[in-house]
This record gives sequence, structure tokens and C-alpha cells, in this order.
Amino acid sequence: MNLVEQVRLAGVVGAGGGGFPTHVKLAGKADTVIANGAECEPLLHKDAAVMEHQAAAMLQGIQLAMTAVGAGTGIIGIKAKNKHAVAAVEAACQGTTVRVHLLGDYYPAGDEYDLVHETTGRLIPPGGIPLNVGVVVCNVETFVNIAAAAEGRPVTHKTLTIAGAVREPKTLTVPLGTSLRDCIAAAGGATVADPVLAIGGMMMGETTDDLDRPVTKTTGGAIVLARDHHVIERKLKPPAVKNAIGKSACDQCRYCTELCPRYLLGYAVEPHQVMRSLAFTATGAAHWNEWAAMCCACGLCTLFACPEELYPKEACDQSKVEMKQANVKWSGPTTVKPHPMREGRRLPITSLMKKLNIAQYAHPAPLQDTALAPRRVVLPLKQGAGAACLPLVRAGETVAAGQAVGAIPEKALGAMIHAPFAGTIAEVTATHLILNRNAG
Repeated sequence: MNLVEQVRLAGVVGAGGGGFPTHVKLAGKADTVIANGAECEPLLHKDAAVMEHQAAAMLQGIQLAMTAVGAGTGIIGIKAKNKHAVAAVEAACQGTTVRVHLLGDYYPAGDEYDLVHETTGRLIPPGGIPLNVGVVVCNVETFVNIAAAAEGRPVTHKTLTIAGAVREPKTLTVPLGTSLRDCIAAAGGATVADPVLAIGGMMMGETTDDLDRPVTKTTGGAIVLARDHHVIERKLKPPAVKNAIGKSACDQCRYCTELCPRYLLGYAVEPHQVMRSLAFTATGAAHWNEWAAMCCACGLCTLFACPEELYPKEACDQSKVEMKQANVKWSGPTTVKPHPMREGRRLPITSLMKKLNIAQYAHPAPLQDTALAPRRVVLPLKQGAGAACLPLVRAGETVAAGQAVGAIPEKALGAMIHAPFAGTIAEVTATHLILNRNAG
């Protein structure tokens, strides 16, 4: 059995948040494999913890991926500030063809377009993917999972950081389906009365007050904040309110565009023009929407650049949805040339944390051996890009740890789901499975 099939059967997806099925990436051909350890979301530390404590497994996964795609070069992108992780990775790479590339502490260093250019000098074509320039990029935890897959071990656990307004910020490895409420309890509990979660980070994550949300294969962390925190208040505004504010107040100052990382890299992303789509709804919306096509949804325009605290990122999100629904493909410029001011406009993480008013939560969140053994887990049938899985089990059925419980629909993009522990299936729905741990 080749690696692509082993990875498919193990249900490996991008563990950094994107969730793209990894077996599809490994079926391509490339000359370079990059491990994305940039981890630029403020307060999250899970990638640094993975690199520090599982450097050998990560390197094994990188080398397996290099062999699969025919690559002669391996690169690990890691921020220089993560000194313990850097030391562990550099030691692991000695005597191999994998090299370490140190990155600055700026946002968003983990964007694939930015990381590929920073580490190889190549520019992905507009609307393209790293494979278009001979590169495969995966999160560092994904490579650990690739190494496990090669040994017949499926993805059943996830490493994530619990940070923000908690008593003991921690990075944990927990069974898939564990509730975030249990993870927060393991971090000493919330220190605010009415907590809201930024799942996946403050900038690109999802904001919710549902503490019972299950951990999935793409959950990189959860930042706990009070409901009245200014950024949380902004994020929780309904889309119609955000649009109305933008339509009435945007003065086309261009700060959102001038500080946009993709624009500075040379792509035709101009959020200030997308904001015009909020007003020009009868005619011309399609034209303004196209300026959002290359947006990576980093959120910097909304949460840092805009002096009036408007919502250009959300306008771009809306425009991309509208273009997808209308089947509009990119038809703009195809040449890319980095902006001459790009280096001078990089955003330091320290400046971003001050703007977000979370600098007081900038504490270490070390990997803990805390063993969470929930009695019950909820396993969503869709835990990454593509289609939801089809259940392979029925209510009342007993399953073993690591047993496949969800399969990819025929000819669909997706990733299999496995039981994180031995137990009994309590419920099967179109969206999720509930697994109860066996007694004893």
C-alpha cells in the first residue's frame, strides 16, 4: 500500500485549520515540500509545541511526503522567536535534505502564498495553489499525522491551545469530539463570567458562545474572552449591521488595501474597492466583487487597518460567496510583482495584540500531559474541506479505538473519520455521531 492510500485511510487533513484532505496533496508531483510552522494567530502555541515535542515524527512525515511527491527539497518554516522548537527541529534535521527557514514574528506569516514566496522566492499564480509552482505545503501537525498513517494509525486526537481569559493557558492533545468546555476546564476554567470563544484564533477563527462545540481535526485552539470585549462585540454584530455600517461610513481611505498582505505581495486584492459593492448593489457589484477574489481572509483589514472600524474582510467574504454562486472565475491580472513597501509594512504580532487588546493574555501555553478522557464525544461527519462522511456504524454498535466510523462518499473530496476510543455508538445523524466510552 502506498503512502497516498495510507494517508487516505487514516483520515489525515490539514491540521492548521484549512482541513484539505492530505492524500489529495500527496498524489501530486512537486520538487519542494514545506512544513508550515509559522503559527501567526496571536496566543496560539500548538504548532510550536508540536515542533518542540514531536520534531522527529514531523521530520519523518516530511520525508515520507517528499518521497511521495518526488521532492528533493524539504523546508520547515518556523518563527525564530520559538527558540525551543527551533532547537528541536534543527537537531532533528541534521544530516537530512530538510532545512529550517527562520521567519520573523509578523502576521500573517502562515498564509501559503506568503510562506511559499518567503521560503522559495516563488510566487503562486493568482487563483492558484502551491502545486502550480512545484510546492506542497502542509501544517507541521499534519506531517506528524502522515508519519502515524504510514504506521497504520489514523487521526483520532488533536493538539490545540486554550488561551485568553483562563486560569492556566495550556496546549493539550485530546480525543476528537471532546467538548471545548472540557478543554477549558482542563485549563483551569474561564476567568470571565460570560465567556465567548474565538475558535481557531482572533483573526481568522469562528466566534461562538457554544462551549460545547466539539474539537475537530482542524481545531488549532480556542481563545476565551468576555462577551463585552471590544473585538468580540464587533465580531458578534449581525452581517446586515456590518454591511450597513460599511455602506454609510467607508470614505475610501485605502488603508485596508495599503496594509493588505496579499496586495503587498503583488496580488490584485483591494478591499477598499470591494467595500463599494455594499453601495453599488443594482449595477456593478460583480466588478467590485472581483477585487476580493485573491483575499486570504486574514482579517487584518477589519481588525487592524481600518481607522473607522469597518468590516472590509467581511465584505470580501461576502463577495467571494457571491462570485462562487454566480460561477465567476478570476479574470484579472495574472502577473505578480511584490510591492516595494512590502517589507516595511509587515505587521508585528506585538502591535497586533495591542490593537486587539489581548496583550495581557500573552502568556506561555505549554504542552501538558493532562489526559482528558471524556465519557462522551461528538464526532461531526464533516471535519475538513469537501463532503461530509457517510456513517459506517449504527446506534448501539460497539466500536474499537481507531475503527473507521465515517467514509468518504464515492468520487467525493473528503476524509474518513475514526473512533478516538473504544465505546458504543449512542446516536447517528446526518451531521454527527455520538460515541460513549465503554465502562471499565
